[in-house]
Amino acid sequence: MGFFSKILEKLGFGEAKAAEAQPAPGASPGAAPAAVPRPMAMVDVVAQLEQKAAASPQKLNWRTSIVDLLKLLDIDSSLTARKELATELGCPADKMGDSAQMNMWLHKTVLQKIADNGGNVPKELLD
Repeated sequence: MGFFSKILEKLGFGEAKAAEAQPAPGASPGAAPAAVPRPMAMVDVVAQLEQKAAASPQKLNWRTSIVDLLKLLDIDSSLTARKELATELGCPADKMGDSAQMNMWLHKTVLQKIADNGGNVPKELLD
C-alpha cells in the first residue's frame, strides 16, 4: 500500500473501493468480481477534517499545512515520511531539495488527488 493510499483510507475512500470489489449479483460463487461501472461516491473530506480539527487538542490548520493534514489523519508527518509521499506523487526534483517548497507542492497535490478520487475539496484550496 502506498503512502497516498493510507491518506485515502483514513478519509473513508477504502470502503468505497471494497464495495466495488463485491461480485456482481447472480455471479457464481468464486467468480471474479465483475467490472460493473458504479458512480464514484463523494467523500465529504471537509466535514471529516473540520470535525477532526475541532476534536484535536492541537491547533491544526489542514487547509494550509501538509504536516497538519497528516497529523489530523494520524499519519506520520516527519520530513522523511513527507519526502516518501512527495517521491510517490512525482514531486519535481528542484522542490525536493527545499522542504518549504516541497511542502507547498505536496499540500496542493495531495488535495488535488483527493479531489480526483471523489473528495469534496473546495476550489480555493486547489488553485
